[in-house]
Amino acid sequence: MTSSLLQSDMTNYLLSAISCLCLLLTCVGAEECSRTVLAARDTLYVPAGGRLSLSCLVQHCGEDWIGDWVFENSTQGGSNAVKESAKHHLTQVKLSGNTAKQILELLSINQSDEGFYGCSVKWSQGDTAQGHLTYVNVTAAVPSQRSVLHRLLVCASAFLCLPIILGLARCLSSEVKPQPLPRTLSTHAAVYHPAPQPPPRCPVPQKRSAPPRKARPKYQQKTEVVYADISQGALRQEGAIREAAQSTVYSDLRFS
Repeated sequence: MTSSLLQSDMTNYLLSAISCLCLLLTCVGAEECSRTVLAARDTLYVPAGGRLSLSCLVQHCGEDWIGDWVFENSTQGGSNAVKESAKHHLTQVKLSGNTAKQILELLSINQSDEGFYGCSVKWSQGDTAQGHLTYVNVTAAVPSQRSVLHRLLVCASAFLCLPIILGLARCLSSEVKPQPLPRTLSTHAAVYHPAPQPPPRCPVPQKRSAPPRKARPKYQQKTEVVYADISQGALRQEGAIREAAQSTVYSDLRFS
């Protein structure tokens, strides 16, 4: 009796375990990838002239699909597909085998870009899915401080460079001195002609009767009497010497 009860209990436990395993396998096999578009509902404030990047997540589960962005103007109404242009850039990034990411970049936003933006997907079977919409509010343009700062930097740089430029110019002007042009110096050799030497003077014959007077010297000197005897031959020789001399006559005057 006891053994039969034990066998029946073990059979029940085994059946229960098999049932649980079958249910677990059934649940795991029943779990499938669901196609959907994930996007956040949000409001973004962008100044005019700025740029904005929007994105959404597409879970396609390996199925073919076509993604688009939809724009709904807040004032005019109606939705339009956003096309690739110089102002709008559309890109798709593959994240895994079942998911992908769509990105929309808005450049140079103006007031006409204000409205709702949403991600739309068309599946291979023809049905479509759309995620939540994001509202873009375009505000007034923020005054740029770059131009003022740029002007200040330019002025400061000019004031700083001016003394340096003046210093360099002064140094260069002091180093480079103007050299005078070479002048041709004409040298004239001065020819000095010696003055003609007077002919040797012969002693003037003194007369015996009247000897020449001599100036009284300042100091006491012993008076000496000199007598000269000149013959006629000496006079003739003196006359011949005078005739042979140059025509230049030098005279010597003495005053007592």
